[in-house]
Amino acid sequence: MKKSLLLGLTMLFFGCNSNSVEKPKNLIGKDKMVDILYDISLLEAIKSQNINGGITVKMENDYIYKKYKIDSIQFAKSNKYYASDLEEYKKMFEKVKEKLSAENLKIESEMKKNGQTVPPNPNSTLNSDTPQVQ
Repeated sequence: MKKSLLLGLTMLFFGCNSNSVEKPKNLIGKDKMVDILYDISLLEAIKSQNINGGITVKMENDYIYKKYKIDSIQFAKSNKYYASDLEEYKKMFEKVKEKLSAENLKIESEMKKNGQTVPPNPNSTLNSDTPQVQ
């Protein structure tokens, strides 16, 4: 009885610690995946702003698959694998956010250098009616 209880607890312990999503054979590397997620973020921004007539989902997907030499199944499996570890996935998106911020600063710097006024960041809560947490 004690042996079966110990065996059951051991299996439960190891079962809870294992990643439930199997690592794909052709897993996209983390750095490449961050680059892909960055490009997807830019493309989604273009779509939401309808810049140059906008782009379709098919155009977005074709661009990503061609640029990174991947297919939809490889991306979906890799994305699912990385998303199964929420903390690691969050770190990947933090890297995407850092890249977007760096690009934004670069653009603002170029605009200032060329004498253009930099529009306020619409995502900023500074100088807005949004209550500030202190």
